[in-house]
Amino acid sequence: MKIKIRTGFGYDVHQLQEGLDFWLGGIKIPHTHGALGHSDADVLIHVICDALLGAANMRDIGFHFSDKDPQYKGIDSKILLKEVMHLLSREGYEIGNIDSTICLQEPKVNPHIPDMKACLAKVMGIPEHDISIKATTTEHLGFVGKKEGVAAFATVLIVKQ
Repeated sequence: MKIKIRTGFGYDVHQLQEGLDFWLGGIKIPHTHGALGHSDADVLIHVICDALLGAANMRDIGFHFSDKDPQYKGIDSKILLKEVMHLLSREGYEIGNIDSTICLQEPKVNPHIPDMKACLAKVMGIPEHDISIKATTTEHLGFVGKKEGVAAFATVLIVKQ
């Protein structure tokens, strides 16, 4: 039996703005600032979606869920992730693993990682141990270090039997 293994990479950035809810990894994190975007601006879910779609050679999140389309205004990114999972499943792909990194000066993300992993695992229908979430600062350098934005990266492995 031939097994096809593919990898994908995602990168995204969102500006931080005072007074917005801060959604990250599918959960709301208490903070004075939230990410600005057409949807709920969950940067972690967005990079996971992009990495999964890229691995399957299915373009990117903007292609499938345009920020010009009013139906996606303010949408919960977990809905987008669930739809990406349907697209992958339809093509016969399963997730091997996800490795991600969030770049954020504040708030501290580490205390929220278990809740994010649980949320993402439930949405994607995969075990939590197949999801790695790491967090780092940029030591006060650049837009992340100046608390102007949040960035995230993700790599994924998908498998097709």
